[in-house]
Amino acid sequence: MAEAVIKKNRPKHLNVTQIRLPLPGIVSILHRVSGVGLFLFLPMLIWLFGASVGGPEQLDTYHAAMAFTLAGIPIIKLVLLGLMWAFLHHFCAGIRFILLDVHVGVDLPAARLGAKLVLAVSLALTVLIGALVW
Repeated sequence: MAEAVIKKNRPKHLNVTQIRLPLPGIVSILHRVSGVGLFLFLPMLIWLFGASVGGPEQLDTYHAAMAFTLAGIPIIKLVLLGLMWAFLHHFCAGIRFILLDVHVGVDLPAARLGAKLVLAVSLALTVLIGALVW
């Protein structure tokens, strides 16, 4: 009993540059990337928060660190701005995923609209808060 071998026309390798990911997929990947970024910078964020709400000595340390950061090192400003975007995107996408879990916005047009809203709201809030802080 010989079975016929069906030859499938599949690629032998995965070409990442030719993959066209839909917008909800991009939002999902960015949600994961922002979560990893927040996790990796968590010790720094906890230290900054602790120094900002601590006693007078810790507050002086916080002010010195922020004065150093805001004085003339734009790369640190960009890292803080990136962390702010990561938090806002992760928050907005998390709300979207919770709504998807309860079957709100599951159909394709609503899912695309939700992904567009997540990107627009997170970027707009980042620009707004970043302009106020910068």
